[in-house]
Amino acid sequence: MYDWANSAMATTIVAAVFPIFYYNVAGAGLPDGVATFRFSVATTIGLVIVALVAPFLGALADYTAAKKKMLGACIVLGAGASSSMFFIMQGDWLLASILFVLANIGAGAGFVFYDALLPHIARPDEVDRVSTAGYAIGYLGGGILLALNLAWITSPGTFGLPSGPNLTPAEASLPARLALLSVGLWWLLFSIPLFRKVPEPPRQLESDERRGESPYRIAMVRLKETFRELRGYKQAFLMLLAFLIYNDGIGTIIKMATIYGTEIGLEQNVLILAILIVQFVGIPFSFAFGSVAARVGPKKAIFAGLLVYVGISILGYFMTTATHFMILAGLVGVVQGGTQALSRSLFASMIPRHKSGEFFGFFAVFEKFAGIFGPAIFALTLAITSSSRNAILSVIVFFVGGAILLAMVDVDEGRRMAREAEKGVLPDSEPATV
Repeated sequence: MYDWANSAMATTIVAAVFPIFYYNVAGAGLPDGVATFRFSVATTIGLVIVALVAPFLGALADYTAAKKKMLGACIVLGAGASSSMFFIMQGDWLLASILFVLANIGAGAGFVFYDALLPHIARPDEVDRVSTAGYAIGYLGGGILLALNLAWITSPGTFGLPSGPNLTPAEASLPARLALLSVGLWWLLFSIPLFRKVPEPPRQLESDERRGESPYRIAMVRLKETFRELRGYKQAFLMLLAFLIYNDGIGTIIKMATIYGTEIGLEQNVLILAILIVQFVGIPFSFAFGSVAARVGPKKAIFAGLLVYVGISILGYFMTTATHFMILAGLVGVVQGGTQALSRSLFASMIPRHKSGEFFGFFAVFEKFAGIFGPAIFALTLAITSSSRNAILSVIVFFVGGAILLAMVDVDEGRRMAREAEKGVLPDSEPATV
């Protein structure tokens, strides 16, 4: 249910309503391209902060057995910032940027602790099923709230909201501001089952642990040890680097699509409807990608997804109409969930099962890093060329670069190393201990 709760942030705020609201309301009066530039900068700042603090906070949560407490703090931060967006008025781009950064920190850091709970609630034979179900339920939950948001944004009079001509700026923006408020409430409400039903994983004591040591120092030591151990599994680490790069491109498409569409003149209702298409197309195609992977292997299926993303970027460069945008939304829905889900399962097959919690902690960290450079390159290209079309085309670099690294991954060798580790055979670069 936390996937259901948090996906409202991903759909309504990151992908759909807020980027358009930022451009039309918070950034009202700014020169062409400036609102898009400031939005991409705010996106980058939030992700950089998460990437810097998440590894340490994850290690600290393991040591202090405080995953749920830290997740709760992130929910309060993220949902509070989302709800506070209700108070953004015309021209308040600075307030909008600050709240967007805080919401991204709450969501991004929260997933570090949330993902870390998975190995503790699911047996090894059901981890894939539980994880995939969460992914699909997240699509559904985010899509349902976004559909409700779209209903009262497109037809405010039906819901008793101000409508018609001669509205004040505050009245005209009220439906969108209520949509942003609804995200915070939705996020808080549907997080309750996790805190009521999921137990906090017990603290795991280390044999060399000394009493009285600072938990912050111990967390830093554990962080270094886990990273050193990960590098010993070369194929898994290479897969992680490939994922870091191509997922950065995927994240950039998700984050920048609607504000790009707004800049080239597409109507708000068209853009939000396109996000809905992505959500609901993504549910069945996430599972369909699993069937394809069973036939051709996950690596080839991911390659196919990245090839489609290259095509999406090229088509995005030439896009001019609402119909074009809808077609692109459908293509994104076909490959988005499946590509990301298969990346996770491919990585899982190349790490030892008895260390999946530690290794997936780093997977979550790399997932947060994936999203820093794409918006930054987007903003830089926009600043240099003054063209969002060139910026959307620049994202191809991430799909091509990630595919090149993925081609270098020897999946069979990675799986062999993982299975040997489960039998007590350690990678060459890891010192044996008794």
